[in-house]
Amino acid sequence: MKTKFALAGAVALAALALPAQAEPLRIAILESLSGSQTSTGRLFATAIHFAVEEANARGGFNGEMIVVTEYDNGGSPITAAAKFQQVAADGAHVVMSGSSSAVTGQISEDVRKYNLRNPDKRIIFYSPGAEAMEITGEKCHFHSFRMTTTAPMRVTALVKVMKEDGTLGRRVYSINQNYSWGMDMERAIKASAASGGYEVVESTLHEVNKIQDFAPFVAKIQAAKPDTVITGNWSNDLLLLMKAVGDAGLKARFATTFLDQPGNIGNAGTVAMGHYVANPFNIELTDGKFPADYEKFSGHIPAYIEPQTVNTVRMLLKAGDAADFKKGRIDATQLALAIENTRMETEMGTWSIRKEDHQLLLPVVVSRVEKGVKYPADGTDLGFRPIKVLPAEDVVYPVQASCQMRRP
Repeated sequence: MKTKFALAGAVALAALALPAQAEPLRIAILESLSGSQTSTGRLFATAIHFAVEEANARGGFNGEMIVVTEYDNGGSPITAAAKFQQVAADGAHVVMSGSSSAVTGQISEDVRKYNLRNPDKRIIFYSPGAEAMEITGEKCHFHSFRMTTTAPMRVTALVKVMKEDGTLGRRVYSINQNYSWGMDMERAIKASAASGGYEVVESTLHEVNKIQDFAPFVAKIQAAKPDTVITGNWSNDLLLLMKAVGDAGLKARFATTFLDQPGNIGNAGTVAMGHYVANPFNIELTDGKFPADYEKFSGHIPAYIEPQTVNTVRMLLKAGDAADFKKGRIDATQLALAIENTRMETEMGTWSIRKEDHQLLLPVVVSRVEKGVKYPADGTDLGFRPIKVLPAEDVVYPVQASCQMRRP
């Protein structure tokens, strides 16, 4: 009997001595991969795959290859909520989504509730594109990170640079989509009027991804006689707005947040000359290696939200290296703490996280549509010439009082 117990004890001790099984990092892309937002959702997914393949070529993460799985939310919060159940069941450590603040707001809340119910299997919501203020406001929580700009950051940058350039004018028209992001843009445009020295002559909020012809909206803009039109429109709503602008030959200057989305310059044509965009990246400021590598991987030059998404994944993996899971189990809370303390140098400047609300602090580049650039857009001779890079401290806003983050 003694021998039997001694043998059992030896087996148990041997099992304890065995190294923990290395756990691969599992990233879920819960994105708009069908429907009217596909043109944006697919670019997010492509950029994530590029950054992960880049990391796997160097040996992966935690001693294993990183696993990426795509889930199509169809651009619908309801579908996203249903698909998140599968994401959780499949054991994802990180869920990424960025192409719609309405959808990502739902996912962030689903992650928060899931983590409360499953403290031993927590998930991180890590968004490379959701810009609605509520993500780091009333919907903020410890396991949620917004890895991009917001409306106040983009509008502040546009107004500062255009005022310095003498191109802003005194009459501004605001046109945006009628949901959280568009409303944030409208508020930011009105809030910047005093510092920008302009009057908002008219504000329009329209349905999201349902309008097929923006000609009536362009006619309203023409009638208001603005010097500048400021818009946060994206995806089909910006593509079709630019088409209507090009068809009408509208002369007003546009100050935008997503004009570098593929197709916009092609749709607007020469009337896009002199338009502005404020965004986190401009490949004109790179040494050319990243654009070449990305084109080899995807078949196209990185544009729009792709460069920032690549950097978002790179920062996640840099944080993971600092967390050092020692080829064992990956813990989401430990990873989140590491993300908070990570600083990363990009070709545009320094990235860091504000711990109070998990807002990414990053530079914003203001660019103008011109000829003679290194990387012209949409097969035209027009592209985005960088005018000024504003560091994070020049565009960031205070933590919102509505963010009451509970820390572990």
